[in-house]
Amino acid sequence: MRRRVAVIGAGNVGATLAQLIVQSGLSDVVLYDIVEGMPQGKALDIMEASPLWDVSVTVRGTNELKDTAGSGVVVITAGAARKPGMSRDDLLNINARVVRTVSEGIAEHSPESIVIVVTNPMDVMAQLCRVTTGFHHRRVMGMGGVLDAARFRTFVAGELGVSPQDVDALVLGGHGDQMVPMPRYTTVRGVPVTDLLPAGKIETLIERTRNGGAEIVSLLKTGSAYYAPAASAFQMVRAVLLDEKRLLPAAVHLCGEYGVDGLYVGVPVVVGSRGVERIIELDLKEDERRYFEASVRAVEGLTERLGLTASS
Repeated sequence: MRRRVAVIGAGNVGATLAQLIVQSGLSDVVLYDIVEGMPQGKALDIMEASPLWDVSVTVRGTNELKDTAGSGVVVITAGAARKPGMSRDDLLNINARVVRTVSEGIAEHSPESIVIVVTNPMDVMAQLCRVTTGFHHRRVMGMGGVLDAARFRTFVAGELGVSPQDVDALVLGGHGDQMVPMPRYTTVRGVPVTDLLPAGKIETLIERTRNGGAEIVSLLKTGSAYYAPAASAFQMVRAVLLDEKRLLPAAVHLCGEYGVDGLYVGVPVVVGSRGVERIIELDLKEDERRYFEASVRAVEGLTERLGLTASS
């Protein structure tokens, strides 16, 4: 049986993700959206490009969640995008309604799937998805850490004048303004960035990373980032489909790790065919732990606003 990935939401992130999956040739794709004609039109456009990519996988657009049945991986991108002046947290109630609805459909039609949540505010949306689907928490994860690390890698590479390929970075905490980029674990071909840049410059890059999404929103005026979010989600989809055992920063349900119990927070994990296969627990220094705990409190506050508890 051919592999199938369902992409929920045919906006810029979802459609770009569908393109990346089809272009890779890894899996068939079902692209779902409530807007009539939009997923069908975008799917047809992607299909017409597939002969040029020399791939034989298919993509189908639909307005019916039942058409996503049997998907091995489901990616939730549906929801409102940020506008200038909005934070990710401002989308809480709007997007919670969307995520609840699609999560019910995922549980009904793809009960064995691995779910990757992109919709903001991402950490709490991942928790809401897990509660709504009833899936084991290792099968539901949020994408934000991969994106945040990619932004940090980009800014470090630009400052040093090196290839982003040579930069590895780690970002902990929630996918929000209190995320915790980790200079101690950010390296250029194994050389810590702390040996290459002064502390003040590193702090500037950290702040730019925290505001990376807002910077793009302010430039676009009428939309939010989608190329990098889609590429980040694709990296996670590929890790699941190919059982790559990739060590990635992702939002996952913690069960006592890092002193957190019952919340979705970004930490390094091993991602493979079963979803979150292992959580890597780092020994944080005092200042790192202080920033991490502040980020956890921010996520917990959003969780409580939705009526979820840390034990949900």
